[in-house]
Amino acid sequence: MSQYPSEGDTHVVERSFSTEEVRQFAALSNDDQPRHTEPDEDGRLLVHGLLTATLPTEVGGDLGVLGRSFTFEFQRPVYTGDSVRCECVVERVEERDDRYDLSVDVTCTRKVDARPDSESESEVVMRGTVTGLVRKS
Repeated sequence: MSQYPSEGDTHVVERSFSTEEVRQFAALSNDDQPRHTEPDEDGRLLVHGLLTATLPTEVGGDLGVLGRSFTFEFQRPVYTGDSVRCECVVERVEERDDRYDLSVDVTCTRKVDARPDSESESEVVMRGTVTGLVRKS
């Protein structure tokens, strides 16, 4: 990556959420619905949408972005143990005297279990847009 953001820059993070992380988030957010605290028939917890939405903040933290607005559409559930890939693409950069204003498209996908006769596929679990700024040094 260049020192400052450029249109087309793409950044990716991948992770899965543990049962302990979901329970900690439930306690911190006071959203302790049973779906987030009691395992389903497969032993998994449903990951909070807003916990999934922390993935782009990891990219923003790495790049020094100060977030201004976040818009997310949650399309599919994420469960503990799912591998989630978050791709952030810088769509717009406007240079100012003291900063760069930017808009970033976010797409998070999770791997779908592959059948023996096919390759692993991914499905979109969250889409969104983040706007923010990066201060000039």
